[in-house]
Amino acid sequence: MEFSVTILGSNSAIPAHGRNQTAQLVNIGLSSILLDCGEGTQIQLRKFKLKYGRIDYIFISHLHGDHYFGLMGMIATFHLQKRIKVLTIFGPNGLDEIITTQLKYSNTRLNFPIRFIKTNPDEKELILEEKKYKVYSFPLKHRLPCTGFLIQEKQGLLNMNKARLLENKISVEAINVLRSGKDFLDETGNLLKVEDFTLAPKPLRSYAFCSDTIYDPIDLVPNIQGTTTIYHESTFGDDEENRATETFHSTARQAGDIASKIGAKKLIIGHYSTRYLDTTPLLEQAKITFENSYASEEGVNYLIE
Repeated sequence: MEFSVTILGSNSAIPAHGRNQTAQLVNIGLSSILLDCGEGTQIQLRKFKLKYGRIDYIFISHLHGDHYFGLMGMIATFHLQKRIKVLTIFGPNGLDEIITTQLKYSNTRLNFPIRFIKTNPDEKELILEEKKYKVYSFPLKHRLPCTGFLIQEKQGLLNMNKARLLENKISVEAINVLRSGKDFLDETGNLLKVEDFTLAPKPLRSYAFCSDTIYDPIDLVPNIQGTTTIYHESTFGDDEENRATETFHSTARQAGDIASKIGAKKLIIGHYSTRYLDTTPLLEQAKITFENSYASEEGVNYLIE
């Protein structure tokens, strides 16, 4: 099953150096999820020829403009393209009022319904569960109430061990039960065990989106422990560590430290300050604490490991 993320915006508050504000498109199976929606998100989606018509869920981390000012443009585009299926938006308290107010004063009556679900910035919560994945929100420490989002792949049907099936004739019913991960008791009282008839499942993948946050290993690490791929904001380099603390942001080296502490396989950094024309030094600093780090580039698709 495909599980990947395409970076649409990698800069912080101001677009600069050809970089845009935060937005990411996650594809998991046939589902598409939009994480944050900074200015120009719909332009980026069209620029990179991405299929955004199948976006059913948008997650907004907090109400700083570089993370949601593109949302009304996305909604308007869906409306003009005659969308009729429901769009579910997860976001902080007040975002629903912002959307409603703009629709009211532009006298816009959408062709499709919007379902708004308020996120909790104080504790980790399961907020969405689909057949092949589930999404949690978790608290981040920033200047406004802010949440990250954790997307976890769910275990699908197990593959059968063909050699064992050739040796043992078992019913279709037994196969279906074993593939679901459960032992099967046949009509003769013989217990067929999952591990005897199925292949070992592939390790499950997960993606943590840590949008804006101060360096916070004590509270953040337990909420995303074991995540396989993490995006962690890296607004500043070591030269501006004090500035990062003052503004409730993180450095690239600190992002690498979080990735190391949670046992991740891959780190993607981003949310670069405009003071960095070249992000290579940020990547080098992240690699000091976590070798398998990548500096996010817009339009690039990264596999979730």
